[in-house]
Amino acid sequence: MYETHVGIDWASAEHEVCVLAENGDRLARFAVVHSEEGLDDLVARLGGYGDRARVGVAIERPDGLVVDRLLEAGHPVVAVKPAAVKAYRSAETPSGAKSDRADAETIAEYLRLKGARLEPLRPYSAETRALRQTSRTRVRLVRRRVRATNQLTETLQTSWPGALAAFADLDTDIAMRFLARYPTPEAAAHLGPKRMQRFLDTAGYSGHGWRRSAEQLLRQLRNAPAGAGSGPLTDSCEAAVTTQVQAVVGLREGIRNLDRTIKSQLDEHPDAEIFLSLPHSGTINAAQMLAEWGDVRPAYPTPDSVSALAGMSPVTRQSGKHQVVLFRWACNKWFRQALTVYADNSRHGSEWAHDVYQRARARGCDHPHAVRILGRAWIRVIWRCWINHTPYDPSRHGSLLAMTS
Repeated sequence: MYETHVGIDWASAEHEVCVLAENGDRLARFAVVHSEEGLDDLVARLGGYGDRARVGVAIERPDGLVVDRLLEAGHPVVAVKPAAVKAYRSAETPSGAKSDRADAETIAEYLRLKGARLEPLRPYSAETRALRQTSRTRVRLVRRRVRATNQLTETLQTSWPGALAAFADLDTDIAMRFLARYPTPEAAAHLGPKRMQRFLDTAGYSGHGWRRSAEQLLRQLRNAPAGAGSGPLTDSCEAAVTTQVQAVVGLREGIRNLDRTIKSQLDEHPDAEIFLSLPHSGTINAAQMLAEWGDVRPAYPTPDSVSALAGMSPVTRQSGKHQVVLFRWACNKWFRQALTVYADNSRHGSEWAHDVYQRARARGCDHPHAVRILGRAWIRVIWRCWINHTPYDPSRHGSLLAMTS
């Protein structure tokens, strides 16, 4: 595959680099600082070994500034799995000795021996990379918001149970405004029906439909235990609730800002229409699927390659007469989450998806397994639309037409 093999042991401050010849001889060993000057030095040194397309580079991560700079310079970059390198190192070094310099050489040697079987990274477009960054950041913020809301719930259970009884769902604007205004039972002691109604009107809360009236909310506030937020602990409870409310509000606002950015980025992406055309996808979920699926058509020659990357297809292990089919752990976790969320939602908006899911459940599959089966079925449909650059059209979906005919 390559005339020169480079292994990089990535670190946050300094990267160890080892260069091996085709026969395994060590040509160079050096370290570069993670800075603009250091990355320039890395690219310049590797450029001295001839045709960049024949200088393969292996590194234990699929993205980042180092990977981007090497791809821009024209080097084939292979993302090797840390578990594979660890297993190879254990076989080559029974003593268990380990160092960053030795790891770089191990990675280079692994590339030299396995390079023909390892697929080089294919760079995504700038639009896809931008969408992936914002989509993943949003997922991280949502996880933080859930943790922060759970912590606030735990605090209210002891300090202000009445607020928790009145506003069971804290992840709402009205709950955040109420707790910011009334963080303790003593702060809300003067509330009556008229004042509560004025507050609800100001906050844009309606008492019609499924929402409760001011009298109902007050009744729930008063019937709950007093909690520790009254008496000598009032000041400390107020500080705790106020701080946690500010954290949740900040995260909610950050997520809203990212939602607007994601929508804008998705509108500008050439493949956006494909994923937005899917039934029950939604802007955010469509953006998440597109960001992880990418726009490099040659990278996925078949739907099965996409299913493996997204963790939708199982893994078969066989030894002698023993054979077992297992859940696929090694995959793109971001991709799996985006596709399982879509598959689960799609069964509420597509008769075909609902049928695939129900047949899986009838065979004895639990809900997560049935969703993965549906996700794998959707991948075959989406892949064809993606390859042909055409949006999803129910009138051309053969399995759906067979059901309805």
